[in-house]
Amino acid sequence: MVIGILGAGQLARMLALAGKPLGLKFIFLDPTPIACAADNGKHLIGDYTDPKLLTQLAEEADIITYEFENVPVEIIDFLSEKTPVYPPAKALSVGQDRITEKNFLQDLGIATAPFKAVSSLEDLQQAMPEIGYPAILKTRRLGYDGKGQVVLKSENDLSNAWQAVKNAPCVIEGFVPFEREVSIIASRSVSGEIAYYPLSENSHDKGILRLAKNTRNDPLQQKAEAYIDTLLKALDYVGTLALELFVVGDTIIANEFAPRVHNSGHWTIEGSETSQFENHLRAITDMPLGSTHSIGYSAMQNFIGGVPASEKLLALAHVHLHLYDKTARKGRKIAHATARTDSAENFADLIKQLSELAAASDDS
Repeated sequence: MVIGILGAGQLARMLALAGKPLGLKFIFLDPTPIACAADNGKHLIGDYTDPKLLTQLAEEADIITYEFENVPVEIIDFLSEKTPVYPPAKALSVGQDRITEKNFLQDLGIATAPFKAVSSLEDLQQAMPEIGYPAILKTRRLGYDGKGQVVLKSENDLSNAWQAVKNAPCVIEGFVPFEREVSIIASRSVSGEIAYYPLSENSHDKGILRLAKNTRNDPLQQKAEAYIDTLLKALDYVGTLALELFVVGDTIIANEFAPRVHNSGHWTIEGSETSQFENHLRAITDMPLGSTHSIGYSAMQNFIGGVPASEKLLALAHVHLHLYDKTARKGRKIAHATARTDSAENFADLIKQLSELAAASDDS
């Protein structure tokens, strides 16, 4: 069976690496001539909107999926006329616009931060008495890894913030005084089988995920599963989905969802019986889903802009290195390492060593 993937970055690469042992083959469509997933299958080089390449992708693939959520919905509709595409177009149309997404979540009974749509500086000024400070101004579309976001601490920040987003339609969100940032990842198959992963506890810096670790017997696991279960069914979702959440006491508040495999689930490659990547492929091909049971304690450390010497990382017992074969660039995710161990004490020490190595190499 041939799986077509829109995009040939590191997520596509990890999907292909998970799929090869299952006998799956891959074809990628990506405009980048040198894409890091390309050596794992056939690479169609060209624009995502090229009808000739889209037709070729649909003809050569048995099933199509994607590695990022900014795919134009019209492309999914075009491909779906010829070949099954998962996740469905509805997940993209909802998730691509932050206002649509938050209204959708609230309609499902999933709590979010207070928010308002703003289309001008005047709108923003009028919204602030209700939203309050601090707050976060975000572009409605195309934001990721902290891009298109500005923190507002007082009225004095409004004018510069609006200039920073370049008059793009935005959402202004009230700041959530969270105690933890977590995400729940789940996979849902064509037949409707669902598998849930343990909550990931996440640490960000400048809007970019730095560290994600699995939790064991998290008291909010059941609530998070109920949220993502509702979301999966409302979207008639097929594939792996991530829901990012803020924890305030015993309450969870949704931030956003990602209709794809997710950075906070990279620890599942070594840390779960079945990784999020393999379960995504099982889900879209309607194979039985694999166990999501954690194997000990696991964490994923991102390397941003620079990566430590492999020798230093591999000298650490219980550490697994994943290089993406991407050119180093400031702010770019170019690798990650997973730490996995059965010892809680050893786990804390491993995370400390990984974080120190990452801090020394980031953007170097």
